[in-house]
Amino acid sequence: MAPIPFIGRLNIAEYIALVGSFFLVGLEALIRILTLLLPSTIISLCYRISRRLFNRLRSPAEKRSEAKNKNISTSVRNASDFVDLCALFGYYAEEHVVQTGDGYLLGLHRLAWRKGEEEQKVNNGKNSIRKNVVYMHHGLLMNSEVWVCLTDEQRCLPFKLVEKGYDVWFGNNRGNKYSKKSVHHSPVDIPFWDFSMDEFAFHDIPDSINYILATTSAPSLSYIGFSQGTAQAFATLAVHPRLNDQVNVFIALAPAMSPAGLSNGIVDALVKASPQVLFLLFGRRSILSSATMWQSILYPPIFVRTIDMGLSFLFGWHARNISPSQKLAAYPHLYSFTSTKSVVHWFQIIRTKSFQMYDDDVQPVVSLSSVSKYTKVAKFPTRNIKTPIVLVFGGSDSLVDINVMLKELPSHTVATEIPHYEHLDFLWAREVDTLVFPHVFDALESFCDAEHSKEEYDRYRSARHASLGVGMSRPTLPERYFSDDNIQPSYVDVASALSGHDVDALAKRKNGTTSDVSFPSANAKKRARIQVTYDDSSEGSSPIAPTHVRTILVNDGEDMNGNGRTSPTTSKLRPMRSNSIGSNLSFADKGLRGISLGAGKAVSGVSKGVETVGNMTTSSDDAGSSGGRKRGKR
Repeated sequence: MAPIPFIGRLNIAEYIALVGSFFLVGLEALIRILTLLLPSTIISLCYRISRRLFNRLRSPAEKRSEAKNKNISTSVRNASDFVDLCALFGYYAEEHVVQTGDGYLLGLHRLAWRKGEEEQKVNNGKNSIRKNVVYMHHGLLMNSEVWVCLTDEQRCLPFKLVEKGYDVWFGNNRGNKYSKKSVHHSPVDIPFWDFSMDEFAFHDIPDSINYILATTSAPSLSYIGFSQGTAQAFATLAVHPRLNDQVNVFIALAPAMSPAGLSNGIVDALVKASPQVLFLLFGRRSILSSATMWQSILYPPIFVRTIDMGLSFLFGWHARNISPSQKLAAYPHLYSFTSTKSVVHWFQIIRTKSFQMYDDDVQPVVSLSSVSKYTKVAKFPTRNIKTPIVLVFGGSDSLVDINVMLKELPSHTVATEIPHYEHLDFLWAREVDTLVFPHVFDALESFCDAEHSKEEYDRYRSARHASLGVGMSRPTLPERYFSDDNIQPSYVDVASALSGHDVDALAKRKNGTTSDVSFPSANAKKRARIQVTYDDSSEGSSPIAPTHVRTILVNDGEDMNGNGRTSPTTSKLRPMRSNSIGSNLSFADKGLRGISLGAGKAVSGVSKGVETVGNMTTSSDDAGSSGGRKRGKR
């Protein structure tokens, strides 16, 4: 039976969810109006009551944890802007403004000076210090503050990059806290908010990059994006071929291109709804603009719990890798303004399962499937990207469908999985400096020429081979890390325990064939494993994520001895803890482009054949073969 026009688009349960969402948004608007009408004394009274009630319900461990980190957490939370956040840690930040081709004024921030280096010129004339340039871009409903609102300087990627000698710039999307101005419209006008990711890709990113290169006189820069910041780079590099000559490497943290979807019923109904319904629900200006109001009237720990519940409700994230003090410091800097249209654009991408431009066409009254052959929204041609792409994603991130993503990216893409990481962990997790930063540094140090020469790929490949140490013996793990013991170390404990060994001694080839690595010990059955009990009140603990078991089929042109014969190799990884010292690497699914690897230590480039190293399995890629000859089936 043919579906009823328009009405047949949703079932009864989805209509109930949609009506319920209208009710909740209306209730929220009513509460907001009442709050704005209340005198400040009443609001302060409610704040104090909620604080007392919350403190009575907390455990002693939680109180000790908060007291331990109260000073820095409070300072970061109360910092007013990007410059103040950097000043807390002794760094001087510049503010810049760039005008886009369509008249929006975007705020840019710059960190170019190490501590004590503020009086020197950097990338400014012949006598200045020359530094490589890095550009960092935030995600959806965020601004540049998310990169620097950490409670620990060692876990702040921008600060580490500055200390390594980089000139670091930060972009901001039109409409957010630092870019809420246009030469044509006021933010109170609806036309001001008439933008989606198309405008980010065609104007904001390329105009910001051109301004930075013109200011620094640098021939190219490195791009680091988070979440939607990666999607904007995918889109802009795809539609601006010349931009590929200005970006020497693209590092995508928690990459977003075609999310798998949202399981919550209400949100799922919104995704399936037409843009007209969504604009009716959220308006045509800024979306969720009341978030800043809730932040100002709620006691901070209650605000943190509210955000955690929202993330769990929408995406199934538990945020266990982020400490409570870090949440208290960072969550107030999490939200910034963006247009409803940009969120509707993502709903269209999720609904169509296609990384496409915004669909401006009015939704037809007949089923979408019956007219799809007559209409086609332009997709971003991401396979045309020439810039080297390095993806680092979380195995527990519901917004990343790595298989779909790799099919739409060029074959030189390298993907690395951090198994137990969720989305926001790439910004603020406890061990982000140990698990994520090495991947970033390897890519930045390997690719520094926008010509993307063979030498750069060789350098990247060499870095990876140095990490894997193919053909070498892996050092014996300390006895306490085996499964027969009850000791429960963290990921960092194991990394530090192995740090004294030769980094080249990571793998052992057994009889010239693919096999599980043998660990020298009295009992050959012992397998390396890490198990951690999570306590939300502890700063140093790490959670346990689901077991990862992968089956990899690879058809390569050479065996492990390089005999030149083609044979299918099957490698099945044993069950492992998501936060174990091993790694997960998977790729070579039919039709899959690029590679995907998961590692506790950064590895880069590509290698020939298949080898299992602990819980890491590697396979070939065309960039890793001599002379660029493709290997394996695509």
